[in-house]
Amino acid sequence: MKTYIVDIDNTICVTEGNDYNNSKPMFDRIAKINQLYNDGNTVIYWTARGGTTGIDWTDKTYSQLAAWGC
Repeated sequence: MKTYIVDIDNTICVTEGNDYNNSKPMFDRIAKINQLYNDGNTVIYWTARGGTTGIDWTDKTYSQLAAWGC
């Protein structure tokens, strides 16, 4: 089995600039990543949200991932 590290913004969702509240999921990509996980691989979601602003986007990011079925 393998480990996949997946960036969030503009990989599994469309995000314009730092407008994370309005990110739009790309369900076709999410389905492919979910299949990797279902096949027994490890999937780690990675993001730089807040890396330059210092804003903590953890709760928003977790809720988006859950709502999108990640």
